[in-house]
Amino acid sequence: MSGHSKWSSIKHKKGITDTRRGKLFTKLIKEVTVTARLGGGDPDANPRLRAAIAAAKVENMPKDNIERAIRKGTGELEGATYEEAYYEGYGPGGAAVLVESLTDNKKRTVADIRYIFSKAGGSLGEAGCVAWMFEKKGLFVFEKDETDEEALMEAVLDAGADDIRDEESTLEVVTSPEDFEVVKKALDGRNMRYVVGEITMIPKSTVKLEDKQAEQMLRLMDSLEDSDDVQKAYSNFDIADKTLEQMGRT
Repeated sequence: MSGHSKWSSIKHKKGITDTRRGKLFTKLIKEVTVTARLGGGDPDANPRLRAAIAAAKVENMPKDNIERAIRKGTGELEGATYEEAYYEGYGPGGAAVLVESLTDNKKRTVADIRYIFSKAGGSLGEAGCVAWMFEKKGLFVFEKDETDEEALMEAVLDAGADDIRDEESTLEVVTSPEDFEVVKKALDGRNMRYVVGEITMIPKSTVKLEDKQAEQMLRLMDSLEDSDDVQKAYSNFDIADKTLEQMGRT
């Protein structure tokens, strides 16, 4: 069974509250700053920075904010120094969880993440325990009942997308990270509205969760996303749309 990114769809379903948007902007700024520090401030010569800028633009971040974050990364402006850290573990039902963080205090961050896992019925694992279950990909998610599937296929396949996946209520367009921006331009050029547009980690296979385990899993993912030190959290869980509807998540 090929995997898909259920969490990407769920967290964008009802939009982003003002509080969440503030946190999201902070995370995006961190990513732009760190990638500029590691690879330089020229996006043409720094693919990761180019991807970070594209992600910020998807969320309508002002151009001035992006440019200021780049200058902080290159040392032209003062700013905090963050380190990358990755954490892996298991959620309820054995679902794999992969966490990306940017932090100025790794001891604080690992303690916080361990607490978040345990509180939701999961457990933090050793490095490498689940990372192999995921692949880095570009992802666009469309509401099926609002999308012309034939027009979508024509637009993205001509632009070099890898695959189009038909899920219960959505269509997922998967690209290589390198082709993400080309596909995005093709979609934007045709005014095709997507609810998710990001470079993410897509699971190679999924674990179905129901009832209490589904509720605990979503609580775990929400808590990780709310952590100031966590940039992104990924999981290979699959929860049926009917179950999500009963939980008020659609």
